[in-house]
Amino acid sequence: MSQGILVFIEQRNGQIRKASLEALCEAQKHEALSGGKVSAVIIGENIKALADQVGKYKPSKIILVDGPEFGAYSAEAYTAALAEAVQKVSPKFVFAAQTSMAKDFLPRAAARCDAPVISDVMSFVVDGDKLGPVRPMYSGKCFGQYEINSPLAFITVRPNVFPIAEEDAAFKPEIEELAVKPENIRAKVVETHKAEGQKVELSEASIVVAGGRGIKGPENWGVLQDLCDVLGAALAASRAVVDAGWIDHQHQVGQTGKVVSPQLYIACGISGAIQHLAGMSSSKIIVAINKDPEAPIFKHATYGVVGDLMEVIPKLTAEVKALNNN
Repeated sequence: MSQGILVFIEQRNGQIRKASLEALCEAQKHEALSGGKVSAVIIGENIKALADQVGKYKPSKIILVDGPEFGAYSAEAYTAALAEAVQKVSPKFVFAAQTSMAKDFLPRAAARCDAPVISDVMSFVVDGDKLGPVRPMYSGKCFGQYEINSPLAFITVRPNVFPIAEEDAAFKPEIEELAVKPENIRAKVVETHKAEGQKVELSEASIVVAGGRGIKGPENWGVLQDLCDVLGAALAASRAVVDAGWIDHQHQVGQTGKVVSPQLYIACGISGAIQHLAGMSSSKIIVAINKDPEAPIFKHATYGVVGDLMEVIPKLTAEVKALNNN
């Protein structure tokens, strides 16, 4: 009988993703419904030291799949490792953060385990002994609640939606190493070229500053980046400016870009097209800055500023900088 919850803990270059810890802490809230304990699985190379960091969030067991085959991310290798961990634990649910990696390989692992996937979950409804994941549908226009009738289900949760519990450095989970030798790996990463990265990871940022066509040209990104620097924010962009070649696609927020749920989202010169709203409408506070008072973004904003962002943003940056200095 399937029992417990297995949480996939994503790491990149030896760094645990914050969103994975959110998934782990949320899984623990539903431990009783699973009929068992919450376990975590970490996949990678030379990752044993990461068990101490994850152990502070009190999973009953941490499974380590460690080997050179997992040094660079491979969908086929990670699928084999997670499927093996699922077979070992036999959980009722598998939780993970809704990240690019999870979106790539988790459905493969679910198919191998003959289980459904419910992705981008933003809340849960508990009905008796049943867990009902709730996720946005139709670009966030409505929400769907799912009923799980299978013995196993894979669930991914949206980053920045669920809180992280306090650490407990005294807690010592059971550590188990699982030897997995993936076979028939048809694609192998031989080299990685990294684009110039964000100072703050966009999908996990608590503050996001986004620019649209209202910035007037790619030479003006520096104005928004200055605000990002004083706020500790991530820089984002609408599809229009990405398509225009003003900024790299890694910054795009929207239906065909990244979905973010920060505490504060500052939309600068963005009209508020449905495509863009689908990627940021779940932000806790939305501040819109646009010189067009009829811009659709104002209908969704918590606060609105009608004005030229090239005048507003430098003044806002100066005010925040002064507050930081005080």
